[in-house]
This record gives sequence, structure tokens and C-alpha cells, in this order.
Amino acid sequence: MDNSKRTVVVTGFGPFGEHTVNASWVAVQELKKLGLGNEVDLHVSEVPVEYQTVQSLVPSLWKQYHPLLVVHVGVSGMATTVTLEKCGRNHGYKGLDNCSFCPDSQCCVVGGPDCIDSVIDMESVCKRVTASGLGVAVSVSKDAGRYLCDFTYYTSLYLSHGRSAFIHVPPLGKPYSGEDLGRALKAIVQAMLELLDQAEEKIHCQQHFH
Repeated sequence: MDNSKRTVVVTGFGPFGEHTVNASWVAVQELKKLGLGNEVDLHVSEVPVEYQTVQSLVPSLWKQYHPLLVVHVGVSGMATTVTLEKCGRNHGYKGLDNCSFCPDSQCCVVGGPDCIDSVIDMESVCKRVTASGLGVAVSVSKDAGRYLCDFTYYTSLYLSHGRSAFIHVPPLGKPYSGEDLGRALKAIVQAMLELLDQAEEKIHCQQHFH
């Protein structure tokens, strides 16, 4: 394995409800075709819309790949922009999944904090991507919706001490194509990696008292 490469895992969700083709997984597959450049080892994974699967799959992705960053992508029927989620929430999960299951506790991690923020400054990512003239509108949100998207995000943030991100995409054709969404994901993930690099450099400099 090439240690100079940084590993990034990006997930999309499988079908559920009216979303017989899930735009998030289409977008992630488009991103996989584009890649994130030679320095980044990109792995993608499709996540079933099932609470219990998420609870085993998300830890296994962190364990298997030891990624620098995990980015989860989900579809939102209400979204008209590509939306960067700032935080994941622990409580309030009442919606049944594809197996008609819902956690008895209605929470992700019993005893975990109510809300966990990503270490990535989503406002900065949004500004960078918007300034790049991508042709895809990007916005920032504080509410990932208390369903499998939010549940997955919180689980990942909890495991990674905040080194995760979540992106909501609109359904296909409303207004963007899968290719558009793939391009947007590429620009967003690259901006996230740049911000993480800058944060690392800052920490490094502080340690050396330059």
C-alpha cells in the first residue's frame, strides 16, 4: 500500500420509499469515475437504509480503511441545492427503515452527546466551492433530518471524533444530473481535504513554536 496516498471513503444510500434510484449512490458512483486525483485513494460503499446495518457497517469502514475522512452522501426530497450538513444529532429517530425497524432508544449512541459537529468548517467549504464557479448551488444546514442520513452521520462523527462529513443531494433531475452531482462531490471533497491539510499544518506549526 502506498503510504503517501490519503484514503477517503464516500458512501451513498440504497433505494428507499419513492427513491427507487437513490440520487446519492448515483452521485457517489459518478465521483468514483472522476476520482479525487492521484494522491487520494478513494473507496465507495453503498449503505442500505437500515439502522442496524449502519451500526455495523460504519465502524467496519473506519476499521478496514483507516481513512483520513469519511463523507456520507444522502438524498433529500426537499433539497434543491447540494447541502453540507454541519452536525449529527443523537436523539429523535422515530422513522421506520426499510426493514420496518426503528431503535427502541430512538437514539444513535446511548449516553452520547446530543449533537456532534464535524471538524470541517462547512461554511468555508461552501464558500470555496461556490467561488470555483461549479454551476451547482451549495448551501449549509444544521439539521440532517433525523432519519438514516442523520443516524449515519452521527454514528460516523462519534467514531471519528468529528472527522466525517455529510452531504445531502437533491433527487436526480431536480435540477441536477448524476454527472453534475458527481462533479459537485469532487469539488466539495477536495475542498474538505484542503481544509484538513491546513488544520494539520497549523497544529504542526504550533507544536514547533514557529
